[in-house]
Amino acid sequence: MTITLTENAAQRVKSFLSTRGRGVGLRLGVRTSGCSGMAYVLEVCDEIAADDVVFEQHDVKVITDPKSLLYLDGTEVDFTREGLNEGFKFNNPNVKDSCGCGESFSV
Repeated sequence: MTITLTENAAQRVKSFLSTRGRGVGLRLGVRTSGCSGMAYVLEVCDEIAADDVVFEQHDVKVITDPKSLLYLDGTEVDFTREGLNEGFKFNNPNVKDSCGCGESFSV
């Protein structure tokens, strides 16, 4: 089981952690939400729990809980800029359907 970060995503996370001045990495999870059932949750992780699963690419840790990993296995996290919009993009091979606005997905 794995979650990967592109170099662009890793650079963005490093920049944010540096500006913030603390944090051990990026916490990625899922929660029930939206019209398709699940939504991604991204936040700075200040502490790694005993049952967390940790992946590291480009000197950045991605931390997730075991329950979320079931839905995130194989996901690649990228950071993209399109015109005036920028943000993290999730390439998740487990997604079977997503809502029109792109805020939620189902597996």
